[in-house]
Amino acid sequence: MKNWKIWVDAARPQTLAAGFIPVLAGASLAYASNEIHPLATATALFCALAIQIGTNYANDYFDFKKGADTDQRIGFERATASGKIQPEKMFYAAIISMGLAFSAGLYLVWIGGWVIFLIGVFSLIFGFLYTAGPFPLGYNGLGDLFVFIFFGIIAVMGTFYVNTLQWSMEAFWISIPVGALCVNILVVNNLRDIDQDRLSGKKTLGVIFGEKTLKLEYLFMLVLSFYPLSVLYSHFDYTAAIFLPLLGIPFILSQLKTVWFHANKSVLNHTLERTAQFMIIFGVLLSIGILLQSNSYA
Repeated sequence: MKNWKIWVDAARPQTLAAGFIPVLAGASLAYASNEIHPLATATALFCALAIQIGTNYANDYFDFKKGADTDQRIGFERATASGKIQPEKMFYAAIISMGLAFSAGLYLVWIGGWVIFLIGVFSLIFGFLYTAGPFPLGYNGLGDLFVFIFFGIIAVMGTFYVNTLQWSMEAFWISIPVGALCVNILVVNNLRDIDQDRLSGKKTLGVIFGEKTLKLEYLFMLVLSFYPLSVLYSHFDYTAAIFLPLLGIPFILSQLKTVWFHANKSVLNHTLERTAQFMIIFGVLLSIGILLQSNSYA
């Protein structure tokens, strides 16, 4: 396999919807508000993807160092554990990716001020602390909360802010489904790896509370992702176009069935990819619904 392909696979492209969709949603609201800032949006997208890739590289490295990735791994192959990339190179790649995000983010700081600086710094720090440090979030049942806050609320509202220099309750409600669907990518990952995580001492919510908790969480996050549509329609004067994401329900129902009734954990690799694809479908339809609203942002 070519060296570049190894690095691309290590970035986990099947999950990068978690970086792209929040920016798309926040930028769509800014455009509907007639305050779009193309360069700020492009920079926010670059930073979001660079932080996510850097986090994935850091996870690859620290999971290997902590012994969480073994030969019995069911999930996608990890580059460090498989020996395809040396640990120190993976660590440096994480640093470089985060460094690029920080450097590009200085432009957003220039636009949005210190609040954007703080958001960026905390995003970088927690990207490492997800699997690093004495109390890694992903090893202590806090990974889901981290993903919901940083890949949902902060990413969507932050994107809207660097475009408009305003905080918005619309952006908050739009961030809820984005965060919920990001969490579901992690839920499938944790459900697939629950047995290995238990053996390695990685205390995800599934390890702490059991598989049924993860299955219920997946269902709850799906329901939560649709609820804000009614809020936007009833309280923010959106047209019926905001319900376009409902068209994605048939796509996700088969994945929900697999999550609840799978007989073999290996099938969850496909479910993880399909869950990320549903996030793209939902996010694109949501963004179209935002752009088609009848009233401009006030």
